[in-house]
Amino acid sequence: MTDTPRESVWTHQIDDVLSQIIREASICQVNMTDPGVIEAVLKNNDSVCGHQNPLAFKKLRQAVMMGFMVREKVYERLGPVEAQELIDTIRERLRARLNHHH
Repeated sequence: MTDTPRESVWTHQIDDVLSQIIREASICQVNMTDPGVIEAVLKNNDSVCGHQNPLAFKKLRQAVMMGFMVREKVYERLGPVEAQELIDTIRERLRARLNHHH
């Protein structure tokens, strides 16, 4: 069995989470690529929002936590090297998508 199907499952799962993060972040006007923003979101600190929307912020926080959970699983299943490659790929996609929005 090749790695591709297994990896595509993760890519799809992480992609779903990223789509949600992007959607909620755009509602809250949060720049997720700024340093310290993800940490602030996890700490439930909505001062990073350009627009106050408690429901969207809550969903954003849940999506970020979900992203971390998926990432942990990816590390367990794929091993650190493949996981890091997958995360880098996803980060690039995220950056491309965010730049596309501006």
